[in-house]
Amino acid sequence: MDKAKILFVSQEIMPYLPETEISRASRNLPQGILEKGKEIRTFMPRFGNINERRNQLHEVIRLSGMNLIIDDTDHPLLIKVASIQAARMQIYFIDNDDYFHRKGSYIADGEEYADNDERTIFYARGVLETTKKLRWAPDIIHCHGWFTAFVPFYVKKLVNDDPHFVKSKVVFSLYASDFKQKWDGNIQAKAFVEGIDKEALSGINVDDFESLMRFAIDYADAVVQGGPEVPQSLIDYAKQSGKPFLEYTDDSSLVESCNDFYNNLLGITEEED
Repeated sequence: MDKAKILFVSQEIMPYLPETEISRASRNLPQGILEKGKEIRTFMPRFGNINERRNQLHEVIRLSGMNLIIDDTDHPLLIKVASIQAARMQIYFIDNDDYFHRKGSYIADGEEYADNDERTIFYARGVLETTKKLRWAPDIIHCHGWFTAFVPFYVKKLVNDDPHFVKSKVVFSLYASDFKQKWDGNIQAKAFVEGIDKEALSGINVDDFESLMRFAIDYADAVVQGGPEVPQSLIDYAKQSGKPFLEYTDDSSLVESCNDFYNNLLGITEEED
């Protein structure tokens, strides 16, 4: 078969943001999977604490220019790109003046942004729209962290008939990184997009970290325990779903474990890999 295509969607990646479990895995795993012979694309948000000049980000005009409507308001989608030369990797950044040109990432001065729910929705939709513009159909979409939690939902309920995503399997990695502020009760209206049925929208009952993670697990095809401190309640929920589950593995075996996990999901034998 052709090279498997893996789309990595993360909320943070080294060296653009400080080192965390998520940013470290999101930096090292794509490189390792690329070196295993698979094709990759990697996305993260262009948060305000990312220095564009130092990291040599530049806008990709041919990918930018679309507007995404969230809660009846148009938000221009900007796409920027930078390279990690040592890893031969390009990183695509989802950007928007309203949502990302502000101090910090998810919080500023100790306060979480009140519109983090809208920002996660914009990010998820922006990644999928940009992937379509790249004309690149991923076999696996691997999401890292709560900021990516709407990706599985939109893959299954919005772009499920699109040729770019019809065969895509979504893997969701759980981490201990969370948020404390409850989201407001208008999430169904914010998540609405033409083409999503009302029944699917009514099922979006999320307002805190754990309910958001259960929501992501519900629409994912497989789940990975991304860190050792993931709440046991979420590990139990993922296992009880009956979906393929990869236990936590440390950095030294992460690439090998995930590569095998991807191959099993795709039905790739060791000889084919």
